[in-house]
Amino acid sequence: MLTMFGTTQSPLFGNRQVYAAMVAGLACAFVIGKALPVAMDTVTAVIAPLCADSSSSASSPLDKVEVIASHALPNVPGKRVTIVRVFYGPGGFTRAHRHSGTVTAYVTKGEIRSQLGGGPVEVFKVGQSFFEPPGTTHLVSANASVTEPAELIAVFVADEGAELTTYLD
Repeated sequence: MLTMFGTTQSPLFGNRQVYAAMVAGLACAFVIGKALPVAMDTVTAVIAPLCADSSSSASSPLDKVEVIASHALPNVPGKRVTIVRVFYGPGGFTRAHRHSGTVTAYVTKGEIRSQLGGGPVEVFKVGQSFFEPPGTTHLVSANASVTEPAELIAVFVADEGAELTTYLD
């Protein structure tokens, strides 16, 4: 029997390797599948209260905020860095808001329309970033497209325990 590597093996030996690999892969998937939700639930339980309720700010079910990581800054006592991924569906947006700490945003997909304070509305493309000083009013934060999704990574540096996002009425 000819294998994909061009060598000849007996059907029995080749099948044992395939079955062993399949069993090992399934076992690993099972262990990771059992452990990962618990770990992510723990992270979410700790971080979620710090982020605003995305369901009240989303313009569609495709708009969401996902916490990637959050760590206390050991060299800056009382401060925490939190990294989130913001997904906007076509035409998606977040209503006017402000953040308690600094935010650096980096566009990873599509184009993002943004307006800070009384400044101009700007459009940021993939690979571009923008900075928000603490307390700045973010009047426009939206997907610039009504047909394609957009995404950004936001890095917050704020006081430990601070509510990261406050929506404006």
